[in-house]
Amino acid sequence: MNFELPLIPSREVKPRTKGVTMMMDKGLGLREAEHFIEANGHLTDIVKFGFGTAFVTQHLKEKIELYKKHNIKPYFGGTLFEVFYARGKFNDYIRLLDKFDLDTVEVSDGSIIIPHDEKCEIIHKLAKNRTVLSEVGSKDSGILISPNRWIKMMTSELNAGSWKVIAEGREAGNVGVFRPNGSAHTLLINKIIAKVNPDNILWEAPQKNQQVWFIKLFGANVNLGNIAPNEVIPLECLRLGLRGDTFFDFLPKDYAERLKQVHSDEEIDLEEN
Repeated sequence: MNFELPLIPSREVKPRTKGVTMMMDKGLGLREAEHFIEANGHLTDIVKFGFGTAFVTQHLKEKIELYKKHNIKPYFGGTLFEVFYARGKFNDYIRLLDKFDLDTVEVSDGSIIIPHDEKCEIIHKLAKNRTVLSEVGSKDSGILISPNRWIKMMTSELNAGSWKVIAEGREAGNVGVFRPNGSAHTLLINKIIAKVNPDNILWEAPQKNQQVWFIKLFGANVNLGNIAPNEVIPLECLRLGLRGDTFFDFLPKDYAERLKQVHSDEEIDLEEN
């Protein structure tokens, strides 16, 4: 950091196993990726080439090499895996990962239905020589999954070899663990974390209010994903209590309450005057 400050929450350092930030690259140019790394590389753990953008992105190999050079793990979005799987081209997908020398891979079934035992077999196969992120939840807001089903799928996929399970939220943050208006499914999330270690979950949380909600619940070292390139630094400030939304969350409770009371008293004085 550029200077010292007391009462700042401790953050895991890269390579992190928790407090992970996943940036969603939806088509940055090579120069844009360079500029992103210059400003945000120290704060970014993994980069997802969103949905099927890898198919049409120019200078893909160079971008992959650039991210890897700066200790950021790049990988193709789970939708691209599903595109290959739906066409019966799983082995071609493996060859594609080899071609681009990607050691991180996402396995998802948010757009298509894959029998869960088969999905776990795929995870187990890939986990032998790659870091696997597997996504749980549907991209269709009309498909509701019970909390017990969420827990069973997450647990099974972690047991199959997933490094993290991704809780579906989409790039808009309005499905999966979120309601259509973007608010969190509190009951669902509480039931999940009662059975699944939150350190093993990466929550897709593209909206600021969602990021704030998870930080308040889990603290600075919660795993968050689908973060826009220009939101990585603002997110880190939320994690560290350097924005109004989390300003008081990492201060000693008595100190924070005293400051809040002073602020409240000043507001009363202004009203009286």
